Amino acid sequence: MQRRNFVKSTVGFAGAAVSGESFTTNWHSQPNFLAKNNFKLKYAPHFGMFENSAGKDPIDQLKFMADMGFTALEDNGMMGRDPALQTKIGEEMARLGITMGVFVLDKGGNSQNSLATGKPEFVEIFLNGCRKAVETAKRVNAKFTTVVPGDFERNLPIGIQTGHVIDALRRGADILAPAGLTMVLEPLSDTPNLFLRTSDQTYEICRAVNSPSCKILFDIYHMQKNEGHIIPHINWCWSEIGYFQIGDNPGRKEPTTGEINYKNIFKHIYQKQKAENKEFIFGMEHGNSQPGKDGEVALIKAYVESDSFTV
Repeated sequence: MQRRNFVKSTVGFAGAAVSGESFTTNWHSQPNFLAKNNFKLKYAPHFGMFENSAGKDPIDQLKFMADMGFTALEDNGMMGRDPALQTKIGEEMARLGITMGVFVLDKGGNSQNSLATGKPEFVEIFLNGCRKAVETAKRVNAKFTTVVPGDFERNLPIGIQTGHVIDALRRGADILAPAGLTMVLEPLSDTPNLFLRTSDQTYEICRAVNSPSCKILFDIYHMQKNEGHIIPHINWCWSEIGYFQIGDNPGRKEPTTGEINYKNIFKHIYQKQKAENKEFIFGMEHGNSQPGKDGEVALIKAYVESDSFTV
């Protein structure tokens, strides 16, 4: 398959006056149809997000992402992929100049094997996951892996649970740090049973672990649901944030479909990271608000709009 040579443009989809009907033919056979977007931030789609436009092959999807101007990828299920495919994906990302974002560290599920219990068998499952994550990261040149500590242990005081989590994460960081891999802890809104729920709680734990390999995954969708006040919380937790994820609320779809003013949030993070010479990846961990190729066009247009802040 031949990749298109797009004309670079910061306008991209927003300036193309696209219609879903005109996009339904093969994207790679339309050499001058759409301009490549020059996004200010490193937005990271996931496999399946553009499957209707690019097909089911993950390599073709990577090429499509690159042609649309996306410079990162995240894949929660990367650890479950065949090692040969992991290597192939890693090589293609390197060729395309795409940075690998997070993959989920396999410890048996978000609520399972809770580190808050302090049970040695649960800690060992987590540590084995860390060892396997190091090998996966080598194949795809990943620097971040998502960790969720599990559920509350309701029969223990919260301070004891927190201590158990810190102890386990310190041991995990000792495995990840030599490989240059950072676990990013994700507070979630999926269920009140999950131990890690807010950004300030995660900040406290990261400070206690005290390792460059243990940082916060600040998922704006989940934090809007659990605590709101997004920009102040980003400021308060800034020194411990390693990664961002995106999703509008309600619905967990692309920006512009819900109540979150992503253009303002993106501008705030952009200016703050630029002032400190940092660069974050922004995982697009959400669904598409509309089905099919039309929905994929709408999604990209939403990112063009949200990325159009002035600097």
